[in-house]
Amino acid sequence: MNRKSFLKATALAAGAVFTRPLITFASQSKYRLALIGSGWWGTNILREALKSGECQLVALCDVDERQVKKCLEEANKLTNDQPKNYKNYEELLHKEKPEIVINATPDHWHALIAIDAMKAGAHVYLEKPISHTVNEGKAILKTARDTQRICITGFHRRYSPHNVSGQEFLKSGKVGQIKEVKAFVTYNFGQGKIVADEPVPQGLDWDAWCGPAPLVAYNPTIHPRSWRQRTEFANGQLGDWGPHWFDQILWWSEETAPKKIFSLASDKINTNNNNAPESQVVVYDFEGFTCTWEHSQLNGRPTSKTENVGVYFHGTEGTFHMGWMGGWSFYPKNKNTEIIHQDAKLNQPDQQNIDLVWADFLNSIKTKKLPFADIQKGYEATNMSLLGMAALKAGKSLDWDGKLGKITNDSEANKLLERQYRKGYSYPKWK
Repeated sequence: MNRKSFLKATALAAGAVFTRPLITFASQSKYRLALIGSGWWGTNILREALKSGECQLVALCDVDERQVKKCLEEANKLTNDQPKNYKNYEELLHKEKPEIVINATPDHWHALIAIDAMKAGAHVYLEKPISHTVNEGKAILKTARDTQRICITGFHRRYSPHNVSGQEFLKSGKVGQIKEVKAFVTYNFGQGKIVADEPVPQGLDWDAWCGPAPLVAYNPTIHPRSWRQRTEFANGQLGDWGPHWFDQILWWSEETAPKKIFSLASDKINTNNNNAPESQVVVYDFEGFTCTWEHSQLNGRPTSKTENVGVYFHGTEGTFHMGWMGGWSFYPKNKNTEIIHQDAKLNQPDQQNIDLVWADFLNSIKTKKLPFADIQKGYEATNMSLLGMAALKAGKSLDWDGKLGKITNDSEANKLLERQYRKGYSYPKWK
């Protein structure tokens, strides 16, 4: 079965499941499912897992009782399951023995939870970026292969219809020879304000939320949902948006890693509690092309013809824009030739296509074949983000050996591939 046929089949299968009455979900459940990280995005993934009709929700885990409550309200609309609630994921794994774990925690918790879940026998749906540091990613990948568990990355843009057709268009040669690629996310977030630290809200175990990361004072600009702009827990816009678009680039190019990386960032302008770069450029040198990343929280690029996220593939026959909600467009170099466009087909309420990722995940568990968004793909795309941050911190161009997984022109810079965990937590082994 070719890729297009597979996607069509999974989409039809998913559609058939969605039409089943609620009462059939429990009776046809197969896999014991646990959600770790029950916030907004974890709930989105859980919704599609329950709609598949092949999962029994046995547990929800979160260190914030408020998030569990909201998530359970959504789950109750789709299933009669009575999941147990946990704050400690290790206790959940030991007592419930789930066959599938959704890991939708903040980035700094991805590695430990994914690794422990696979070692406990569970297949893992892991949100991107797969890790907070490069060597964590190595450990996750090693564990997936050692345990022979399916670990899929939440790369829904590998499955969305317009992304699939867009890749076919790119590979058809109609864009010509492509030597320049630019991934970008540009917004204007405005000045903002400094928000004071607050007492930890009732029902939140803040020490556990920080986990292996530094223990900082609780601040509502970190949790919930704003932690991505704090480098203690994530890697800013580059770490958040980058893996999605870098994966599109690697998918097109079939290369797996850049040879050189260099990055610069502007001094901070906005007034807020964030410490991640608000404006950053990264240049990646590949064998066959040059890739540039650009993000800005200072200017939304009002002169642009396209939406302010995506990838520009600049070819000898024109420019192709792979977008998100706006679909994709090809702008021919001949101005007398019509622009070619395809709209996006996205699901509500999250404007993504998580259902197609989940269908591939279940199929891989059943067939024991690696999914299209296998953890290897997540590792490669995540690394591009993390290496961009490493180059920024190093203040120099870094030479990268993708096969060895190391920086070759600066032995000290290899220390940037991991970080010291807080006392009481052990950095995962990757060798």
